[in-house]
Amino acid sequence: MGARMFDIGVNLTSSQFARDRDEVVARARAAGVHGMLLTGTNRHESEEAQRLAERFEGCWSTAGVHPHDSSSWSPEVADAIYALVNKPEVVAVGECGLDFNRNFSTPAEQEIAFSAQLAMAAELGMPVFLHCRDAHERFLALLEPWLDHLPGAVLHCFTGTREEAQQCLDRGLMIGITGWVCDERRGLELRELLPTIPADRLLLETDAPYLLPRDMTPKPASRRNEPAYVRHILSRVAEWRGEDAQWLEAVTDSNAKRLLKIDF
Repeated sequence: MGARMFDIGVNLTSSQFARDRDEVVARARAAGVHGMLLTGTNRHESEEAQRLAERFEGCWSTAGVHPHDSSSWSPEVADAIYALVNKPEVVAVGECGLDFNRNFSTPAEQEIAFSAQLAMAAELGMPVFLHCRDAHERFLALLEPWLDHLPGAVLHCFTGTREEAQQCLDRGLMIGITGWVCDERRGLELRELLPTIPADRLLLETDAPYLLPRDMTPKPASRRNEPAYVRHILSRVAEWRGEDAQWLEAVTDSNAKRLLKIDF
């Protein structure tokens, strides 16, 4: 297999990586992961993700406020995100969207923060890095008016139904697939819909340190996921889609570059 993989979802700012961040990045490089998108989920994490992207070659970042953190949205936070998005390492607005599963912020707060970030992305001509959980209809209703004004969008860590996936694809979204698909308890529906995603709309991600693929052998000693394991996700997704892994690696790499307008 080649060695040109891109992980579009790495929470490298996580405290789980505090002790060995450099080693984690080095292991990813050794596994052939030559590009990573570091996720910003609130003002502080977005600032930290940008600093890490500046520090590590082959890394870029997002800047935004996750639905869980939407109660923190304010003019001051908006200004800070706007300033970050103008830095060269920051290539997408987000992680933004709706999460009605846990409602750490109220639905109303989530909708205000989501719509504001969509407006910012449209103004700046930036792609968006999206989150949706248990909020599909409202998510699409808020997103739809902006789609003609956005250069691209990815629904990261997709875990919805076949119908929801199709509705997202019909609206031009790209779909991010994580190791959730490797979970024999929760991921079977996602596994079955994999072949319905056009290859040029598919992106792969670990969402590290979360969502360690359950079917890795041997199982890593730690339950922590790492960007190096995106290769495992690639090989399983290729197998379940009936495609050559090396071919899919090249396609998903190209998709990431196209969405984020980067080259590496």
